[in-house]
Amino acid sequence: MTKVLPRWLLNFVSLAVFAICGFFWGAASLYLYLSPDLPDPASLKDVQLQTPMRVLSRDGALIAQFGEQKRTPLSFDEIPKPFIHALLSAEDDNFFNHNGIDLMGLARAVSELVVTGQKGSGGSTLTMQVARNYFLTLDRTFMRKLNEIVLAIEIERALSKQEIFELYVNRVFLGHRAYGFEAAAEVYYGQSIQNLSLAEWALLAGIPKAPSRDNPVSDPQAAKERRNWILSRMASLGYITEAEANSAQSAPVNARLHSAQSELRADYVAELVRAEMVERYGSGAYTDGYVVYTTVVSELQRAARSAVILGLQEYDSRHGYRGAESELAGDPDLDRDSWRETIRQIPTIADMIPAAVVAIEERSIEVLLGDGSIVTIDWERGLRQANPYINEDLFGQAPKRASDVVLLGDVIRVEQRPSGRYALTQLPKAQAALVSLESETGRIQSLVGGIGFSKSKFNRATQAKRQPGSSFKPFIYAAALNSGLTAATLVNDAPKVFKDASLEDIWRPENDSGKFYGPTRLRQALTQSLNLVSIRILEQMGVRSMLDYAQTLGFDTEAFAPDLSLALGTHAMPPLELAKAYAILANGGFAVTPFIIERIENSDGDTVFEANPALGCDPCVDLPESRSELSMTEVLSGRQTPIKAPRVMDERIHFIIDNMLKDVVRYGTARKALVLNRSDLAGKTGTTNGPRDAWFSGYSPKIVTTAWVGFDDFSNLGAREYSGTAALPIWINYMREALAEMPEYSRRIPAGIVRATIDTNTGLLAQPGQANTMDEYFRAENTPTRSSAEVGAESQELLLDVF
Repeated sequence: MTKVLPRWLLNFVSLAVFAICGFFWGAASLYLYLSPDLPDPASLKDVQLQTPMRVLSRDGALIAQFGEQKRTPLSFDEIPKPFIHALLSAEDDNFFNHNGIDLMGLARAVSELVVTGQKGSGGSTLTMQVARNYFLTLDRTFMRKLNEIVLAIEIERALSKQEIFELYVNRVFLGHRAYGFEAAAEVYYGQSIQNLSLAEWALLAGIPKAPSRDNPVSDPQAAKERRNWILSRMASLGYITEAEANSAQSAPVNARLHSAQSELRADYVAELVRAEMVERYGSGAYTDGYVVYTTVVSELQRAARSAVILGLQEYDSRHGYRGAESELAGDPDLDRDSWRETIRQIPTIADMIPAAVVAIEERSIEVLLGDGSIVTIDWERGLRQANPYINEDLFGQAPKRASDVVLLGDVIRVEQRPSGRYALTQLPKAQAALVSLESETGRIQSLVGGIGFSKSKFNRATQAKRQPGSSFKPFIYAAALNSGLTAATLVNDAPKVFKDASLEDIWRPENDSGKFYGPTRLRQALTQSLNLVSIRILEQMGVRSMLDYAQTLGFDTEAFAPDLSLALGTHAMPPLELAKAYAILANGGFAVTPFIIERIENSDGDTVFEANPALGCDPCVDLPESRSELSMTEVLSGRQTPIKAPRVMDERIHFIIDNMLKDVVRYGTARKALVLNRSDLAGKTGTTNGPRDAWFSGYSPKIVTTAWVGFDDFSNLGAREYSGTAALPIWINYMREALAEMPEYSRRIPAGIVRATIDTNTGLLAQPGQANTMDEYFRAENTPTRSSAEVGAESQELLLDVF
């Protein structure tokens, strides 16, 4: 007999069926209503994450990152499995099974929102969070949640689970400007996420819940509690054992803020690149994930930085100890914590570390470092040598005890020696710059714009316009050879009063030594850097002729004073411009253009720019001089055919000037460079009045380097300071490293050069068996045809009168 169901039960079942149908009908209607106006989830396949620009050396060492958001995208295969498990345990343990929404969790979240008007428990799956992070606002509204649900369903249809997981891992904000978990690992632990421990993975997985408040730096305790809960969840879900969970839960929270792990200190290079990238790509330079390979070579950049720091420290030590940077009030024991915090806030500059004096003995001191450690400075490590500074030309008596040098509470600088011991030092007030080019291409292989970017962002290598002094003389002499003079031409090095409307009413130039040497061959004059000879040959050539020649060489002559002071290098220019000109002397007479960016890659690793410098070298003569279009082969292969740099100096003039500049190293003002034990070095010192500027520009055929030392406010360097004492040692220390693996090169003698034996007293041909002779190089058309015996005294006097 058929049993009849009670009416109330039938009514309940009918109502339930009706409610369920109504729910699905409503959900479908809502889906159809909302979906047309929502973004296309398929666009996530091509999403461009904001990724900072990375600046690398030519050999791939990280120099700097630029961008507001710190992000390093990961592929799914690069994400460690234990971290995947930790994140699923924290956020969405059913992620790989659901279709984008968790109905039970969602129902709980919706009911709490309806009842309390506030968002309580979760309910958002990883897919819903992806929808929110990429497409929606963070407003906590019912409509936004509905849009999130619909988008999550659509995303699950358009993308694989692995793609969705990648999107979440790379986009989520994790505090302290870190976006994505790889960036968070670098920010909090200073290493890749692949190298972290289970405890660290779990801690990172817990940050998304409250990234600004509960990250391990802002609130270590809250981060630890969240981490331990996640570890327990991982154990309950079977991802790890209880023993592994307990072990990880006992681990301390050792996270702290880490900056991008720069592998190469080249801040001035980084700033040059940043400015050029912004000029090329605008604000997208900071967000589009460009990777910029510079022309800088890591080994050479390190050598350049070390040479500049050492050179300035040695200069500074010759002028005395200026005392403490500041003084701390209080007691070194009672106020230890506040002193440490003060010291910690002072930046380390050029490896010179701030410290506070906390104890003074007869012949030693103890100092407090920013990390809280106490180190001892012994008498022989800077204290004994700390004669008090009086001025740039005078320092006081040597100290007899440590208290003659420092007082308790003094804020000083120390440096750690290779032995591990610390020594007293001080921040030099003088500045320096060094720039080194590959002479045949113009590649900037190293560049230092000052002792420390954190102390001064002004780039003295590219921005400081300083008088080059005698460093400019080689180009005066090249112009003289071009006008028909020779390396053997006699010029009278004697006092002369010049009347020039563009100069002072009366100008009485002198040589640096204060001496005059009478009739002097041009080779001797350049070797000894005689000012009067340079002025006389410029007077004979004409200033206008010299300006035209300098412009041919690539100098910006707009700011050059059109007067005889040009012979002494009184026109200002940055070190890079002088290095560019010396590259002409190094490479055989070709004009190359310095550049800093070797290659640019986009976020996909595709090369979007690659430098194709014009080559300046004798073997390059068969290359085209310019390119107006690329061949189809070049377009398809991505390779560019090199082009030849223009020749701007006659190869015979170049050969003679180069040979004369080698004598500056062998016998002249740059003799200290002989310590490098090479025969292919050439260059010229330069010291300006004061002296205010000290220069050395020199080269071997493949590399050219300019070093400069001076004060930003144009103060005098000191009466005993010259280019040979201040700038040349920097150049030597750098080139010792730069030339270590480079073979010596010898110049071939170009066609049209004649080698003749001359009388060193007259510059004319020597008689057979005559004493005081030497071999000299001439252009064939300028070779002397007569000997001094054939030229009477009258003609010799006439020659000296002309000059």
